Amino acid sequence: MVIERGAERAAIDELVVAARAGRSGVLGFRGAAGIGKTTLLEYALAQPGWARVLRADGVEAERDLPYAGLNLLLRPLLDHVEGLPEPQRAALGSVFGAGNGMGRAADEGGGVDHPDTRFLLGLAVLSLLASAAADGPLLCLVDDAQWFDDASAQTLFFAARRLDAEGVVLLFATSEDDQRTYSPRVLDVPPLSAAGAGALLAERRPDLAGGERSRILDASAGNPLALLELQPQGADLPLTGRLRSAFEDRLRPLPDATRRLLLIAAADGARDLGIVLRAADTDATDATDPIGPTGPIDLTDLDIAEQAGLIILTGTQIAFRHPLVPAAVYQSAPLSARIAAHAALAGVLTDAGDRDRRAWHRAKAATGFDDPVAADLEDTAARARERGGYEAAAAAYSQAARLSSVPADRARRLILAGEMASETARLDEARTAAEHAARLPTGPALRARIARVRATADFKQGRPRSAHALLTEGVAHVAGTDPHQELRMHLTAAHAAWTLGDPELLAVTYDRLSALHLPEGDPMVSVHRFLLWMTALAAGPSGAEPPPPDRIIAEARQASVRCPYDLSFIAVGGLVAGQERATRDVVAAMAEESRRGGRVGWLVAMLSLQASCELLLGEHGAARSRATEALDLARDVGLGKWIRYAAGTLAYLAAVEGDEDGCRAAAGEALGSPVTEHTRPGNTWAHWALAVLDLAAGRAERAVRRLDFDVRDAGGLDPPALRSVPDVVEALVRLGRRDDAQPGVQRLERWAARIRQPSVDALVSRCRALISEEPEQLYREALDRHRADSRPFDHARTALLYGEWLRRSRRKADARPHLACALGMFESLGARPWADRASAELEATQARRTPESVAASGLTPQESKITSLAAEGLSNKEIAARLFLSPRTVAYHLNKAYPKLGILSRRELADGRGEHRRS
Repeated sequence: MVIERGAERAAIDELVVAARAGRSGVLGFRGAAGIGKTTLLEYALAQPGWARVLRADGVEAERDLPYAGLNLLLRPLLDHVEGLPEPQRAALGSVFGAGNGMGRAADEGGGVDHPDTRFLLGLAVLSLLASAAADGPLLCLVDDAQWFDDASAQTLFFAARRLDAEGVVLLFATSEDDQRTYSPRVLDVPPLSAAGAGALLAERRPDLAGGERSRILDASAGNPLALLELQPQGADLPLTGRLRSAFEDRLRPLPDATRRLLLIAAADGARDLGIVLRAADTDATDATDPIGPTGPIDLTDLDIAEQAGLIILTGTQIAFRHPLVPAAVYQSAPLSARIAAHAALAGVLTDAGDRDRRAWHRAKAATGFDDPVAADLEDTAARARERGGYEAAAAAYSQAARLSSVPADRARRLILAGEMASETARLDEARTAAEHAARLPTGPALRARIARVRATADFKQGRPRSAHALLTEGVAHVAGTDPHQELRMHLTAAHAAWTLGDPELLAVTYDRLSALHLPEGDPMVSVHRFLLWMTALAAGPSGAEPPPPDRIIAEARQASVRCPYDLSFIAVGGLVAGQERATRDVVAAMAEESRRGGRVGWLVAMLSLQASCELLLGEHGAARSRATEALDLARDVGLGKWIRYAAGTLAYLAAVEGDEDGCRAAAGEALGSPVTEHTRPGNTWAHWALAVLDLAAGRAERAVRRLDFDVRDAGGLDPPALRSVPDVVEALVRLGRRDDAQPGVQRLERWAARIRQPSVDALVSRCRALISEEPEQLYREALDRHRADSRPFDHARTALLYGEWLRRSRRKADARPHLACALGMFESLGARPWADRASAELEATQARRTPESVAASGLTPQESKITSLAAEGLSNKEIAARLFLSPRTVAYHLNKAYPKLGILSRRELADGRGEHRRS
């Protein structure tokens, strides 16, 4: 019987009904220990109609074993693995063991040394769940999710976000302190009301006297477990402490042998009955054991604990009735007993598949420096790293460092821990590890790595000047000995200098880059030349022809620069160089390569950059599709940088369309806080979007304030910082501040002179026209240059400004073709406020307005992407793999799209007969 919990039960009921109709759903429950989360999972389990049930309970001892939680959940689905596409089978093999696809310790298969392993694995999880639900609704229950390792949690969330039309219900229960995101919808489970608490107490403890009953009701604060477990006389402790104490009271009367078994089970994450019995038996006759010698151990000793309501024996496993029970068992035992338990477990975990668990047990049994154990932990960390378990790797490297007696080994392991923490954006942890390593004796190569970890943390936390100083100092340690490492450090230093736009730092960076010499024929030579050109571009005039970005990126890939940060940075350089088409083609190819390989981190970066290229080229529809997909994926995998990038791009597109709410919402996500009139200015895509929004709405003064640089001294080489200058110039001219706009035009001229691109030359001519007394020839030059490299939005804005000037000059007939051209392009882009402005100008010339664009078919973005791929001839499985969906979800969306398109079959879609039959 579930008391109260009406909202929670209704949410579960809704998911159950949907699952019977073939729809999927995900729901999380969060709350304090004992609040009733498990009861809600049991309520879902009790509903009729489930064709299959999967269940996994998180275990604290396995928190640092990558994919341990996922293994617990998916072990029953071994029979579905062979039906998966090859990349997904390979991901499962690399993580769980190639021998059976789902090995316990996940270390028998070949490692995949890329963090995207977990996201390709997420697609495999999605496919497994969809396959398992083929015969009817599937229920997946994950309890105590706070103890799931990070790799499992992130992989499950990735899959959960893509559940749609499979008939799968996935329920999570986690602690109130767990801030990881498991589900798009999470309900906080509150305490029972006074009436509910009284009803539960009356049902389960009817023998309590009136005074005792009142004390229990007061002490429990509506917590169901407290209502059932607390005694009337309670210590003055927090509720969780009192509950643990209540369980400790129930432990004390147990025989020594039973307590020993419970301690070993609590220390052993797997709680495998055979392992627990063997470990307990190894030291059962040890006279020095803290619990005391006991004699032979057998199952009857555990029967006593089960009768006491502390455990449940299920086949070959020991399950504790509540997570506070093993906590009470473990924490009430003396330290010496805990050490003995871990040592005993390490002694019986002799299988090759158990080596990571054995290493951790040996580490927990260590009482001081232990170099052999530290070496085993380092091996464990390396295996976790290969499987994409960077959080687990960081923990293992840190513990290995603590056990290392040799300072040099300790420093090396600390910096490895820092590098792994940096990979997972735990920047404070990364910096702390690097700072501790810096205080130990190390060689030059390690000194450089220490500097890089500290600099990366500073740069990502908004301290580019400090990052530049650290890198400039650190690169000296590898100068002349490791040119590739030196170049990569210069790359990050250059990024910091470009971001700041500081001439002194740019000069230092240029000098250091100039002093770097790579061997003849080294594929990184072109990357080096590109960095030199970009740094010179930022520092002053440059007549050098920029190296083509497509060749730069191709050669960087050949040189095994397999870091999306490095490659994306070079692509950003292509944007700064005004070579958006070449850059777009390269990043698009890399996006497809990443998609085929399941490298989601790369895919997010490349999609984000492709969207930027398409936005600058005026291909707004394509840019929106790309940025939307990038943002969805970036949210799933927690890539904060690309969330900001993609959301900023979508904010700009919304601004162009005059969608104030959409622009502010996307900009708020990009900036990390709601947008107001007084939002701090900046030079990001989001800030530029807000400036364009204000400019389109006639709020010229606010548009100028949105950006954080005075046009007389605009810094940085980020594309928004450069591309927003024409908007600032236009806004200042609207305000009658032509003199204030002059420095901005000069900045644009300097940039144009360095990169020599028609698209930027056109913007220069437009801006010169805005501040000129005789602008006609300049407008004509601008339009000629637009035609040489057409960007529809930029072209239309120049035509609009020229048409407005002509109309104000009483040359209405001359103005009409330019205004009509602008109106047509604005309407094709959906740029409503700009189209309205052009239309008003055109009407003022007494010309008729052009027709509105044809209404769209009404497809959702997901339906549009799926039907486009289906029209290209891709199968449902192929579409599912490309879009990280399940084939059943693809089929669902196609069936929804056909009526909207007025067609009946996939063949008609491929033939292009997508017209509405009603017309």
